[in-house]
Amino acid sequence: MSWDKFLEAIRKLSIKIFLPIRERRLEWMSNLRLSILFRISMGYLKLLLTHGIIIIIGVFLIYMYAEKEDFSDMADHIVSSISEEGESIYINPYYMQNLSMVIENKDSGKEVYNDIAYSPTSDKAFFHGIHFDRKSDNHILVINEDREFTVGDINYRVTFQYDLTKSYQRFLSMLVKLIILYAVVVVLIIRKGRKSDERIFEPISIMSATASRLTAHNLHSERLNVEGTQNELKDLANVINEMLDRLETSYESQKQFVSDASHELRTPIAVIQGYANMLDRWGSTNEEVLDESIEAIQNESRSMQDLVEKLLFLSRHDKKTLKLNKKRFNMRPIVEDMVKETKLVAPDRIINSPVLEDVTVYGDKQAIKQAIRIFIDNAVKYSKLGDEINIMCKNQNGDCVITVQDTGIGMTRYDVEHIFDRFYRSDNARTRNISGHGLGLSLAKLIILAHTGKIKVRTQYTKGTSFIITLPNRRF
Repeated sequence: MSWDKFLEAIRKLSIKIFLPIRERRLEWMSNLRLSILFRISMGYLKLLLTHGIIIIIGVFLIYMYAEKEDFSDMADHIVSSISEEGESIYINPYYMQNLSMVIENKDSGKEVYNDIAYSPTSDKAFFHGIHFDRKSDNHILVINEDREFTVGDINYRVTFQYDLTKSYQRFLSMLVKLIILYAVVVVLIIRKGRKSDERIFEPISIMSATASRLTAHNLHSERLNVEGTQNELKDLANVINEMLDRLETSYESQKQFVSDASHELRTPIAVIQGYANMLDRWGSTNEEVLDESIEAIQNESRSMQDLVEKLLFLSRHDKKTLKLNKKRFNMRPIVEDMVKETKLVAPDRIINSPVLEDVTVYGDKQAIKQAIRIFIDNAVKYSKLGDEINIMCKNQNGDCVITVQDTGIGMTRYDVEHIFDRFYRSDNARTRNISGHGLGLSLAKLIILAHTGKIKVRTQYTKGTSFIITLPNRRF
């Protein structure tokens, strides 16, 4: 067996053994990372550990400072006793093991006592009857502190050396017990905190269960219960309920849209099928039936084509795929052409254009023309023989203001509130058999809004209606 084959076998074996273990570990860690309770527990643990370290350091500093203060008090007592000649000096045996000093003549600088550098047998080991045993050399924490005193006429400086090694070692022996105690406290806090967190997040579990039951059939009835929740969770439940309300409204609107579109398409399809059957029976021999059928089929086909094009336009807008080819152009020639076209298609209406001014517009020429044509067509459809239709184009401080005014049947307050809804048609339009699909104004509104424009409606029932379209001036 070659060395390469041996290595390949080892590699495959390693993959079979370690890869599943690694995948399970990653999956486990992924689940832990996704758990909010785990993250909160880890946050608790991190805070407890960091604050525990700070507490231990603080206790250590306080303890060592207290020990140092005890030594300092004893040093003050020694200095006071030495300064008063003939008075006996009492030194606590505990401090004799850990306190040393160097005394020197302040004026001459000569040492008169040093139990740090000299042994007890040295001739300098005694000063005013005081003797200290020499310490071991195993120092870990030593602090120096100076004092000055006077004996008779002589000034002395004394340097005390506090050996806090034993205090430090004593604290280390206590530290293990403190860590064990603190670890027990941390475990208890984590356990108690986890149970508390589970109670806090119980409303979220209820919300999740409610959300999992939501379908298109119960969207109108299922809502999150906000009773018993407080603060942020209550706000979250209210936000989700509001979102569900919007979803329900959108869903119902979509259902209504499909239903209305199907209804609008069903009528021309039925007419075309009827005339097709008539042609199949008598069209080949009866020229009158043939002409009538062809004309009806053409009219209904154009109506269907118009409806489908509007539906496609609305669909592109809803899917955010509608693209407008915007550029700068003069609006006056566009309005003039539409005035001429309207006079040709509606010779029984009085078409006026009292004001036509030059004004530059930035937008999609064909789309804007289509929107204005919708307003003009509505003015023609909802007016009668001899009524006036005024079409104006004004330049107001650079903004383009187009007005389409008629003296037709007008609208009610309810109609004004719904005329831009898709497939909406007023009762007057239905009773008067006025053709249309109820999509024109909604389509025109989308076009005007896409150009950051505004539409104002003024109407009086049986007196007429005015649509005022404002396209703001866009400077580049």
